[in-house]
Amino acid sequence: MSGALGGAVRTLRVPGRHGYAAEFSPYLPGRLACAAAQHYGIAGCGTLLILDQNESGLRLFRSFDWNDGLFDVTWSENNEHVLVTCSGDGSLQLWDTAKATGPLQVYKEHTQEVYSVDWSQTRGEQLVASGSWDQTVKLWDPTVGKSLCTFRGHESVIYSTIWSPHIPGCFASASGDQTLRIWDVKSTGVRIVVPAHQAEILSCDWCKYNENLLVTGAVDCSLRGWDLRNVRQPVFELLGHTYAIRRVKFSPFHASVLASCSYDFTVRFWNFSKPDPLLETVEHHTEFTCGLDLSLQSPTQVADCAWDETIKIYDPVCLTMPA
Repeated sequence: MSGALGGAVRTLRVPGRHGYAAEFSPYLPGRLACAAAQHYGIAGCGTLLILDQNESGLRLFRSFDWNDGLFDVTWSENNEHVLVTCSGDGSLQLWDTAKATGPLQVYKEHTQEVYSVDWSQTRGEQLVASGSWDQTVKLWDPTVGKSLCTFRGHESVIYSTIWSPHIPGCFASASGDQTLRIWDVKSTGVRIVVPAHQAEILSCDWCKYNENLLVTGAVDCSLRGWDLRNVRQPVFELLGHTYAIRRVKFSPFHASVLASCSYDFTVRFWNFSKPDPLLETVEHHTEFTCGLDLSLQSPTQVADCAWDETIKIYDPVCLTMPA
């Protein structure tokens, strides 16, 4: 099944802004944040876009500019108005959508581009992890102006840092050093090192239904699943993308469904438990597709953004049909 969509695709064109990341609000149905950059993130400024859906499509609720490209965005898990972005100047920014200007706070410690930022999902802790091209992950309490600690060990650029949705104080990181690493905040050290690909790993995500399962997406065009109880071999491998995989997300509603987007301009949907795992290929961008998220409120809704200056929200056919 290729490019068929159930229902209308809602599109917002953002001239001069190239999308890097899209994240649905965990609180407000239909609200979406997008981190974007001028000039493909190589030079120029960045913009945080806050979008709302209505009957006629997507509308821009608010936008905030920063003086360098914005590469990732994460919503607060305890305040529906608050987000954190990260940028090419090595800083993180804390924004409040209830205020017309910002940021409220800037955290500047990384010495190179910050490519990934994620707000912890487990109750009882409000922590943000940031991953940088300076080869470190930093841990932040947004109410404190400086980082709580720094995690070292990766031997190249860090592209992705994602909190476990199950295990408090545990997060994963993916790097250009071809490893997936699992870290424990309490010990400030690495728990597991997985030599997951023989290529740079641009993305990773945790399964929402199995605390031991993660997926990695790499420049070798493959997605691989990893069971942390035995990381000698992947538990699945998904092939089909023709260029580097930029982002991968597990479904919040289906235990074995995930989505990936790529520099091949496509978004692909997979069910790794099936003999023929590729469910659908969506081809509606004309440039690198970098941002991807699956709605926490609607089991069928997906958002993505690309370097073609568009942000899209849609319902892929494979998610609207019974599994």
